[in-house]
Amino acid sequence: MRNVVLTGFMGTGKTAVGRAVARILGREFVDMDELIAAHVGKPIPRIFAEDGEQAFRRIEQDLCRELSNRDGLVIATGGGALVDPENRGLMMRTGTVICLTASRDEIVRRLRETDAAARPLLRDDPDAAVTQLLESRRPVYDSFPWQIDTTDLAIEEAARQVIAIAAEITIPVRHPGGSYPIWIGVGLLDRLGELLREEVGTTGRIAVVTNTVVAPLYATRAEESLRDAGFDPFLCVIPDGEAHKRLGTVERLYELFLDGGLDRGGTIVSLGGGVTGDTAGFAAATYMRGVRFVQVPTTLLAMVDASVGGKTGVDLGRGKNLVGAFKQPALVLIDPSVLVTLPVDEIRNGIAETIKHGIIGAPELFAALEADPALVPLPAARIARALRVKIEIVEQDPYERGLRAVLNLGHTVGHALERVSGFGLSHGKAVAIGLVAAARIAVRLKQADRALVDQIEGVLRAWGLPIQVPRASVDEIIAAMAHDKKRLDGRLRFILPRRIGAVEITDDVPLDTVRAVLNEMKGE
Repeated sequence: MRNVVLTGFMGTGKTAVGRAVARILGREFVDMDELIAAHVGKPIPRIFAEDGEQAFRRIEQDLCRELSNRDGLVIATGGGALVDPENRGLMMRTGTVICLTASRDEIVRRLRETDAAARPLLRDDPDAAVTQLLESRRPVYDSFPWQIDTTDLAIEEAARQVIAIAAEITIPVRHPGGSYPIWIGVGLLDRLGELLREEVGTTGRIAVVTNTVVAPLYATRAEESLRDAGFDPFLCVIPDGEAHKRLGTVERLYELFLDGGLDRGGTIVSLGGGVTGDTAGFAAATYMRGVRFVQVPTTLLAMVDASVGGKTGVDLGRGKNLVGAFKQPALVLIDPSVLVTLPVDEIRNGIAETIKHGIIGAPELFAALEADPALVPLPAARIARALRVKIEIVEQDPYERGLRAVLNLGHTVGHALERVSGFGLSHGKAVAIGLVAAARIAVRLKQADRALVDQIEGVLRAWGLPIQVPRASVDEIIAAMAHDKKRLDGRLRFILPRRIGAVEITDDVPLDTVRAVLNEMKGE
């Protein structure tokens, strides 16, 4: 079990919240300042007064090294402990680090209720010292991806939020050939090798397929984890972007696999977003008639959608995903902490699919996204809820012969918009516009209330997603739909929302209705 590490400024509740988290999880609690005082045999103010701050920081650094070699702890650090980059690196490698914050006024109030004079850095002028220290440490505190503002939170509520962030969740997915697990949790990228070995039981050659953006960020960690577990990985880097999701890229991967000595007993690991996963998955399905495949998605869009369900494929010039195969992974590993390097627009792309899942079958997820449009890495529990919508559907319809089509909500218009934009419009933004179009079509066909359009447009707008059709010819958009693989017997298939949590499949939407909706949605 990874450690849960609470850091942040004094007075933000690290010790009180940490004790509550440890009690709820049944873990050992460690307060670093208390441990140092017990080890030295005198309270922190005396250490500062008699030995100096530098001596205290050296002891603190030794303790960080010691604690980073243990696991299953809940640790409350001193307010300045992780200002030191080495300490920060140690704690983040072996634990989920969550920074507690609070308003300056609330910090001052809390410190006055305790004994501010007992804190060596506040002895002369507590109010001024709080302001100065907060400002000097703010860049470090702000650098932590996981933040909880405790200003108005009770201790138990703050503890529940900590647990939600630090949770590891495992979801089994059944398919006709067996099953595979989805692991979701902060820091799991560093356990890739361990978890893969648990699933496959053997070691051997592993092709880690990634792209030019992700490789510098996470490829080394993935390879080191695999080597530590006894595997022999090699890297295969492909260009980033939808434009490279083509058969030519797949052929290049085949050559790299052969050069790396990958045989039928080997494994292909996709480390990247949906394009990388689709391309690597299709290669895994066809190389030597199929080799083991693992998904490690690094975008929110891939986490909540593309990495699960077994659909792989590449694009042709005349449409998306027109060549592909079903290839179920042996393991899906989702580490939300990698989202911290994701651009805001890419987070929004994933949110569009998460909203889609809420509309299809999770009203409480949709409501949560309405209430809290915060562009931060999503806790494992919210990612898991979005995934469970898809899992429930793909388990019933693994080969997309019926029910699974509902997952294409927003995609009929969305894919057409991507194509006419030359794939300049991102998938998530295209789907967002497609969700609005589907709702407006449902209203025109008297299958939904106008309030549904307002509700969907409202949540999309709150998350910074588009709700209007960009400048493009409506005739071009409709023509692009003609190449959509969701067509059935020459008719366009639409998924229409009836209300949040209920959708239906229909093949008889009049073309005039589609045209009218697209025209009324055209942007300036």
